[in-house]
Amino acid sequence: MTPRILIIAGSDSGGGAGIQADIKAVTMLGGHAMTAITAITAQNTLGVQAVHPVPAGMVVAQIDSVAGDLGIDAVKIGMIGSAETAHAVADRLETMPAVPIIFDPVMVATSGAALADPATIAAFGRLMRIATLVTPNLPELAALQGEAAVRACGAALLIKGGHGDGAQIVDRLILVDGSEVRWADPRIATRHNHGTGCTLASAIATGLGRGMSLPDAVARARVFVRLALREAPGLGGGHGPMGHQAVRLDADLGGAMLNQVTLPLADYAASAAFYRLLGLHQIVASAPRYARFEAAGGGTLSIERADEIAGRPVIYLECGDLDGMVARLRDAGIMVSGPVAESWGWREARLADPAGNALCLYQAGENRRFPSWRLA
Repeated sequence: MTPRILIIAGSDSGGGAGIQADIKAVTMLGGHAMTAITAITAQNTLGVQAVHPVPAGMVVAQIDSVAGDLGIDAVKIGMIGSAETAHAVADRLETMPAVPIIFDPVMVATSGAALADPATIAAFGRLMRIATLVTPNLPELAALQGEAAVRACGAALLIKGGHGDGAQIVDRLILVDGSEVRWADPRIATRHNHGTGCTLASAIATGLGRGMSLPDAVARARVFVRLALREAPGLGGGHGPMGHQAVRLDADLGGAMLNQVTLPLADYAASAAFYRLLGLHQIVASAPRYARFEAAGGGTLSIERADEIAGRPVIYLECGDLDGMVARLRDAGIMVSGPVAESWGWREARLADPAGNALCLYQAGENRRFPSWRLA
């Protein structure tokens, strides 16, 4: 299934945030992106130079055009443009109660430029009341009168902690029933963080459009954003765009992903030099027993001392739901050991195929290509 994601947001001429970031996120996660553009902006990594709102009637016409032909599996709302557009969009989306809606209450660009006036922010209440999930950062949450006020609208709430202090970023997902899921990860030091909120919300919408649970969709979206931050190409003199295009083979698209193989080595220096000669980029060096390389398409290859892997190759398949995959295999009578949490940040389960080939099912997230000991 290709989830059909309608994005209602503003255009970013610099390609870092807004509609452009949304389309990239949806596409890289296997969805089909459709758009209703609410505003045209002239902006780059240094700031927003001009904003031209699209008339509310034209925004609704775009929604009707795609809804009437292509269909919609989830909606992401970002920069809304005006109070009139907020009410018009709410009127239209109220007729689609079965479609999950992610509302990212965009008020200020990463550069600090205001993207919503007080009247527009006041109209956000209608959008929050029809939303499945609202995704404010900490300043936006304060402008919306706090956690209790947003939860009173009836939506789930994802409080993004990127604007908080400290070396760890803590994100809190508060579900409609009041239960809470938390994620905590080390802060990634970069100024190239333009479009993180847009990307996260669109990635969540893609997961919900595919039928994932809300916590699973958020978890996958967070990994996508973190990888895109790490892959930022370093463009511009200010808050540059992230590297959506380089997030490959790391996002669960509904099945096991073949993205890593480990081969036995006899001579570390000779093997490492051989794979570098082939054009693979070395990302881990632990001589004389282990090295890992990254290919241009995002796959990784490791070499490991033969006695540590019984002298045979090991094929790695990354699973979004590792525990579910292991349970399914055991129900089919297949012997599986694990899963176990390894010291290198992966959860792994070991097994063999009917021919005796060694397999490892695992979850690594950003640690496959970006372990803390990755070579500079």
